Formats: sequence, structure tokens, C-alpha cells
Amino acid sequence: MILSGLEIKKQVAAGKISIEPFDEKLINPNSCNLRLHNELMVYTDDVLDMKKPLNTEKIIIPEEGLVLQPGRLYLGRTLEHTSTKHYVPMLEGRSSIGRLGVYVHVTAGFGDIGFSGYWTLEIQCVQPVKIYPGIEICQIYYHEIGGDFFEYKSGKYQNNTDIQPSLMYKDFK
Repeated sequence: MILSGLEIKKQVAAGKISIEPFDEKLINPNSCNLRLHNELMVYTDDVLDMKKPLNTEKIIIPEEGLVLQPGRLYLGRTLEHTSTKHYVPMLEGRSSIGRLGVYVHVTAGFGDIGFSGYWTLEIQCVQPVKIYPGIEICQIYYHEIGGDFFEYKSGKYQNNTDIQPSLMYKDFK
């Protein structure tokens, strides 16, 4: 079962869901919008070798906006830090963003129960599009979990404080 927006608000107040900073104006009928931080990261390697740490550079999104280019992967992050030990968090792009041809995540919209951190966004576009810092770029929603489970406590991306490039190379060690 997916939590309603009003239930998300109640669970934030009860401390079972953390969204920081929390703005109740971002609550939707069954989700909460999350905003784009003002930094992006891009890979600078010509070939992305999953067995090696990758080189990156940061790009600051100015207040007047930044034009994203097709064929380039931009890693961004949410302005909001989220965590919950009670629900399964999931992330999707907003329909208004999708209608501009912007993909907010390539495959990583599924969170683990217990995840705590900022969401890294894998942003791509189908044609040049101008984006701005602080835009409501995606929405988080929560599922109840059934059965016994174990909590995601440690992992490559747990308790992150910034945009996270792929750390897949650690899987090969």
C-alpha cells in the first residue's frame, strides 16, 4: 500500500519519516515533491569503466539557469535529505518535468527500507532544456512493507552527504 500525502505528513510529524528540510506545501495526494540542489556532477572519462573509480567534475547551476544537453548524463541530488526505518521509499520524476523530455532517474528510483541520505538523480534530456536550482524535480512516495525484513544500514551510498557517482567498482573487490 502506498501512503497518502496526508499520511506522509503525519509520519513526518511522528518521526517515522524524515524529510529535511520539510515543507508541507510540497505534499501531493500520495507523494511529496523534492527539489534539485544547485550542483550537478558529470563524468569526464571517455569510457565509463565500471571496474574503476571514475573521474568527475562539478557544475554549479546558476540562478539564471543551466541548459542541459542531450547525450550527456548529469548526476544531481535532491535538496532534501530523507530517511525512514518504517517504509520503502521510491522516487519518480514529476510529470511536468517528464513532459519537457527530462528523465530524472535512469534505473535508480527504488530505495531500501532504512536508507538515509540525499537521492542522487541520473538526469538526461531528449533535447536542450534549461533547468534551475531549487526546482521541484521529482517526488518521493512510500510503500508499507510486509513480512520480516532487515534494514539497509550500511552500503556504498548510505549516509551520503553529496552527489554520489557510481561506486560499482567496489563490487569487484
